[in-house]
Amino acid sequence: MLGPLLRLLSACGGVWPASPAPGAAASSSSSGDDSEGRDGLLWWRDLARCHAGDVSVAVAQANQVLEDQCRLDSAPPLGTVVGVFDGHGGPDAARFACDHLVPNLREAFSGPRGVTADAIREAFLATEEGFLALVSSLWEAQPDIATAGTCCLVGVVHNRTLFVANLGDSRAVLGKKVGRAGQITAEQLSSEHNANQEAVRQELKAQHPDDAQIVALKHGVWRVRGLIQVSRSIGDVYLKHAKYNTEQIKPKFRLSESFSKPLLSADPAIISRNLEPNDCFIIFASDGLWEHLNNQEAVEIVHNHQRAGSARRLIKAALQEAARKREMRYSDLTKIDKKVRRHFHDDITVIVLFINHDLLLKGAPQGQPLSIRCALDY
Repeated sequence: MLGPLLRLLSACGGVWPASPAPGAAASSSSSGDDSEGRDGLLWWRDLARCHAGDVSVAVAQANQVLEDQCRLDSAPPLGTVVGVFDGHGGPDAARFACDHLVPNLREAFSGPRGVTADAIREAFLATEEGFLALVSSLWEAQPDIATAGTCCLVGVVHNRTLFVANLGDSRAVLGKKVGRAGQITAEQLSSEHNANQEAVRQELKAQHPDDAQIVALKHGVWRVRGLIQVSRSIGDVYLKHAKYNTEQIKPKFRLSESFSKPLLSADPAIISRNLEPNDCFIIFASDGLWEHLNNQEAVEIVHNHQRAGSARRLIKAALQEAARKREMRYSDLTKIDKKVRRHFHDDITVIVLFINHDLLLKGAPQGQPLSIRCALDY
């Protein structure tokens, strides 16, 4: 019984380096391939070593101003934190969340709760309150900041426990081995808050029983009050506090009927699980990726290639599919400049975290801290 378990640990970045089975992702060296680069609207960090294992990061810009933000922070004693922030209505909320959520997590984790779901929720709400204070201070001079919001997807690996917290429709997907043959399969870890999902519409109707227009079908898409697809976010203050839904904001954001309680929530959905030996890697990505790839396609792309460049490879696969849908060549798509590119795909952010079970078994994080943020210009 011990032999198969050790082989499984090794294949998922476990006890010792070993040659991967046919079709399995190649293991990285102990130092990792710490390469960073940029090609036009694509930025990447192909592979780096953090306290939970190896990480690959990439971002592709489509909007005139990049609305996606991301970061990874890995340092003792708190472990590894991954954040993907998919902004809408401008970049302000995503930038704010990227700047403040991780420090708020650090502060919450250092309190009496420790690294827990309650502490994560506390950090999300502190970030929401901080952005509200920013909107309040800028309201007279810059009212459009009230219409900026962001989805937030956060992963925390502490010892051998994984937490995933989410607002909006970014997604975390686990790649894990199943069966004696060690086939890779996808398990979605995050729940999405998008009004196109029946369960979300029912949740909104239950929360707002007196609001007949809480969800409305507009141009074939379900939206909260006909304006926005996501039901949970940081920001979007104009849909949470009626005093910011006035003639000072753009007409397309104004509601014809006022509201007495927030239409959107900043309370994240949080899951926790113990990481098992067959849990190999986690893909954290904004919805720009998932518009073109399904969960199983994504984990197979990661699994069937070397670790270095995994995030960049996923973005390329998504762009190839976006080009195919428009009956054009991938090479032609990549020549299209930002803003116009948004007609073909969204901003895309991908972070792939390869779990090293050997490192996690050691307990407290060892080695040098690591911090990564996207280096694309705004």
